[in-house]
Parts: sequence; structure tokens; C-alpha cells
Amino acid sequence: MKTDRRKQAGAFTLVEIMVALTIFGLVLAAIYSSWTAILRASKVGLDAAARVQRERIAVHTLEDALSSAISFAGDVEHYGFVTENGNQASLSFVASLPESFPRGGKFGKFNVRRVTFSVESGPNYARQLVLRQNLILMDMDIDEQQHPLVLARNVQEFSLGFWDLKQNDWVDEWPQTNQLPKWVKFTLRLGFPNQQNSYAQTQEAVTRVVSLPAISVPARWQGRPGG
Repeated sequence: MKTDRRKQAGAFTLVEIMVALTIFGLVLAAIYSSWTAILRASKVGLDAAARVQRERIAVHTLEDALSSAISFAGDVEHYGFVTENGNQASLSFVASLPESFPRGGKFGKFNVRRVTFSVESGPNYARQLVLRQNLILMDMDIDEQQHPLVLARNVQEFSLGFWDLKQNDWVDEWPQTNQLPKWVKFTLRLGFPNQQNSYAQTQEAVTRVVSLPAISVPARWQGRPGG
């Protein structure tokens, strides 16, 4: 009988087992909550870093293209400087692009190309800034039309300004398609999702002023010598 009592005294009761399981479950829940919070914070940080990097790439691409712009006043059909402001802002011109310019390998040695930056609707109706390119004497191919290079997503603002020498001030429109402005100013502001998966929150706007080193070659210079 004494041996049986020792065995009974060394066993766990059902209540003790239930309490132990409850404590173990609480510990697991705490670990899971902490791990989930860490993963969520890590994702937020990675997303923020990706947005900043994409914004830098977009700004750098715009600066590279504008600083390489060229134009011939006597051939507006191919060299026109075409702009539009508003919700569907766009900027299109011809440039002598560096070899490192995005998708440069697709066009080989033909570095003089028309570049078109435009804001368009993307997935989930979010606006995105895209880049298309084509050779100046050729139409844009289907791949560029249907699959442009996405420079920035969730665009909240993309606005353009042009320095008018006559007014000595910035203007929002540039109707002189056969001329290049002295300076071009652009502002880019991106948004990012909040808890409601909307894009009300925005990053600080980035504004750059780019000096166009070239001028439009006058039409009278394009004819034959003495013509």
C-alpha cells in the first residue's frame, strides 16, 4: 500500500496538465505574435527601402534623359518636344542617350532615341510612371507599347515646369514643340498603402531642375551649305 501511495503522489493530476498546456499555449501565442510583428516591421522597412530606391531610379532616369535632349527645328515631326501636365502628365522628346540608359541594350548602337515618360493607370487603379522608347525614324514596337518600363508606382504627383526666357518665369505649358526650354523642372511624389490598403499616405515630394545643355538647331542650319 505504501508503494501505491508513492506512485499516486508522483503522478500529475488532470488539472495540473490543463494548467501546463494553457501556459504552454500562452507562451506559443506570445512567440507567434512577436514573430509576426517582426516580420511585419521587416516588410514595411523593405517596402520603404524599395520605394526610395525606385524613386531614385526614376529621378535619375529623368535627369539623364533631359540632360541629353536634342532637337532640330526643321524636323518637328521627328524631333518635337511634346509635353502635357495634369493627371495624365507626359513628356516626350529626342535624346542622345548614354549606354547605361535603361533598356539601352535593346537598341544596340542607336543611342539617339525618342523617350516618352507618361503617367498611366496600373494594377488596382494605382497610377504609375512609365518609360517608352523608339528610334526616331521608326514607329514604337508592340513590346514597348504594351510593356513599358515602370519607373515608379503609386504616383500621387508628377508635374512639369518650363523656364520661359520671354516671361523670365516658370510656365506649366510648353507649346513651342520645335524648341527646347532652357530648364525643365519636374516634381515626383509617390504614395504607399496604409492599413486600409489605400494610398492616402505620401512620401515627401522630390523636385529637380535640369538644365538642357543643347538648343534646337535652327532650320536654316539644316540645309546644304550655301542653300
